[in-house]
Amino acid sequence: MDLKKTTAPVNTVTYNKNEIEAPTGNVYEAITIISKRANQINADIKKELIEKLEEFATYNDSLEEIFENKEQIEVSKFYEKLPKAHALAVQEWLEGKIYYRDSKNQ
Repeated sequence: MDLKKTTAPVNTVTYNKNEIEAPTGNVYEAITIISKRANQINADIKKELIEKLEEFATYNDSLEEIFENKEQIEVSKFYEKLPKAHALAVQEWLEGKIYYRDSKNQ
């Protein structure tokens, strides 16, 4: 997933319920699938952020040696400005990019 190219909204948006439930025919099932995908996206973003911030980590116990790292601040600001995981998941759902299967019909 390329977070720089996403078109997911950063602010709150009202979606058409019929569009959300169209692929499954059940709004609750659709929301469950979207929420599971949002959890996956959130875990991926968190892992990526931790990996990037660990590049700047200093393992020093002295409080006197604390300093601001501009690159670290820029990385943090980038991730703060990203759309939330649920917005990314809804966007993927509406674009048909989420694969799911119905275990009842198998």
